Amino acid sequence: MPPHFRLETRLLRDGLWPVAGVDEAGRGPLAGPVAAAAVILDPRRLPEGVDDSKALTAEARAAAFERIAASALAIGVAFVSAEEIDAMNIRQATLAAMARAVAALSLAPRHALIDGNDPPSLACPAEAIVKGDASCLSIAAASIVAKVMRDRQMRRLAELYPAYGFAANAGYGTKEHLAAIAALGPTPHHRTSFSPMRRK
Repeated sequence: MPPHFRLETRLLRDGLWPVAGVDEAGRGPLAGPVAAAAVILDPRRLPEGVDDSKALTAEARAAAFERIAASALAIGVAFVSAEEIDAMNIRQATLAAMARAVAALSLAPRHALIDGNDPPSLACPAEAIVKGDASCLSIAAASIVAKVMRDRQMRRLAELYPAYGFAANAGYGTKEHLAAIAALGPTPHHRTSFSPMRRK
C-alpha cells in the first residue's frame, strides 16, 4: 500500500493544521552532512507518485520531488555538517537537522509527524511514527526532499573531491570509497567519529 493522507486528514478535522511531515537522509554515510526536510502538503493538491524515498528509483524520486515542490504549501530543508556530527554524535545531529528543517518552514506547523521513534524537541507537538516514510504521505514527501537535497550536496562535493566517488556512493562506505580513504585519507567532509576514520 502506498503512503496515505489519513493521519493528516484526522488532524485537519481536529483543527490541528498545518501539519508537517519530517524525515532525514544520511545517517549512515562516512562523509557528507545529514539532511532533514519538513513538508506541509496542500490537502487540495496532493502530489502523485510519492512513496518512501528508498522505494523509488533516482528518476522516480526526482520526478516526485518536482511535484512536491510545485504543490506543497511549505518546505523546509536543513543540513548538519560532518564536523557537527563528530561534535555531537549522529543521533543528536539528526534531531538537530529535523528541528532546523521545521524551523525553516515559511508556515509554522501546529503538529509534526516524524519518521522513527525518536522525535526532536519542537515548538509544536510532534508524533513519532515508526516506518512513517512508508505509511504517511507527508513523511514520505519529506523523505524524498531530504534524499534529493542531500544527493545534490554530495554531487557538489564530488566535483571538489573526485577520487572518492561521492556522486555514486553518496558518502556510503563502498569498496571504492574505502580504498580512496585508505590511499588519500579523509576529506574535511568525512565523519572522523565513524569507523574507519575514528581515532582509537
